[in-house]
Amino acid sequence: MTLRERLRPTNTGFDRKLIAPLVAGAVLNPINSTIISVALIPIGVALGEPPRATAWLISSLYLATAVGQPVVGRLIDVYGPRRLFLPATALVGLAGVIGALAPNLGVLIAARVILGFGTCAGYPAAMRLIRDEADRTGQGSPAGILTILAISTQTIAVIGPPLGGLLIGLGGWRTTLAINVPIAAAAFLLGQRRFPKDTRSNGRPNLDYTGIVLFATTLVALLLFLMNPRPTNAYLLAIAAAAATGFAVRELRHPDPFIDLRVLGGNVPLLLTYGRALLAYIVGYSFLFGFTQWLEEGRGLAAGHAGLVLLPMFATAIVVSAVTGRREELRGKLIVASAAQVLACALLLTLHPHSPIWLVVGIVLIFGLPQGLNSIALQNAVYRQANPADIGASAGLLRTFGYLGAITSSAALGGFYGARADTVGLHHLAVFLVATGAAYLLVNVFDRSLRKR
Repeated sequence: MTLRERLRPTNTGFDRKLIAPLVAGAVLNPINSTIISVALIPIGVALGEPPRATAWLISSLYLATAVGQPVVGRLIDVYGPRRLFLPATALVGLAGVIGALAPNLGVLIAARVILGFGTCAGYPAAMRLIRDEADRTGQGSPAGILTILAISTQTIAVIGPPLGGLLIGLGGWRTTLAINVPIAAAAFLLGQRRFPKDTRSNGRPNLDYTGIVLFATTLVALLLFLMNPRPTNAYLLAIAAAAATGFAVRELRHPDPFIDLRVLGGNVPLLLTYGRALLAYIVGYSFLFGFTQWLEEGRGLAAGHAGLVLLPMFATAIVVSAVTGRREELRGKLIVASAAQVLACALLLTLHPHSPIWLVVGIVLIFGLPQGLNSIALQNAVYRQANPADIGASAGLLRTFGYLGAITSSAALGGFYGARADTVGLHHLAVFLVATGAAYLLVNVFDRSLRKR
């Protein structure tokens, strides 16, 4: 069977006109998550900032998206995808302009925050539309469409570094922000022309605004602590705990809660999926950003060459996703993915400034395996396990836990690298990642709910 045949939806009745805007919106966040990886060093040099400071360019986007994804997902469940998707993509274009013109790191961080909020609608809107089309056509699990979505998001995430290296070579680091303007314009036009008009609530629904504020306060305080985990910042944990308590009380009493804790608490398989997403993305983002920075500073490669070294990961991920995408089984995919993460991170301990390029590329190839498996398996797990009426918010929560992992990885990079991404820091990071990957592997091995459809 050819790749095109594997990706082609068969007998689903899915509206093919929706595929292009679905993909265009969903890729806005992953491309901005990874394209920055090869730009961190050039930005730091240009603006005179150390890696500890430029790490905020990673954390700021994840902070905004971690808070915004489930909130926007909930609004999409209430109002429909189109009403949230169009203004959100316009915000992405605005962020691209601000970032390209940023005179200092502070403005650049602000642009990344705006970018984070702007990219919040793409993935929840895609999952909502896929669920709506599945209900319309009677096809409960459109594996072909889910595979296309998973391949597009994880592919663009891997393309990000080499694309960033190419853009930096052509026009400097500012082009990695400016690229958002044409991409956002294309997504906006596709959404405007092809998304169906929303038929959901036209009035003012009984949204749980207090719950949303308490949820956001909990996440912001927790994430700010994770960005700088010091005893002097322990007050942030106290704020997070107080807001979380208030959030739990509020959600249990509200007739239409932002997040139904009773339903979520009783859905153990979904909670485990969120937990494994946290662990998987701690390892994934730490490898992507930590390894890339080491290639530039520890191994001495140029930004463009560092991006090219990551290309085998892209090829491996594409092949793995295409081959396994239509298979319903989840447990085997997740076990293989987590085992490959442990192996690749263990091999980081063998690297030194003069390591042969074949060893570097070999590690990248191994990591392409979990890159292809994790994205599609976690996405399909949420699609199966979540309440269909709340698929937008549930998909947003999946991304939130992924961003928690990304911010944890950012804090780890700041702690292990400090002023320079050297080999000693890489080895300390590798030990941390092997331990995290082993925990992820154990969760997958012992979670019996994965065996059930």
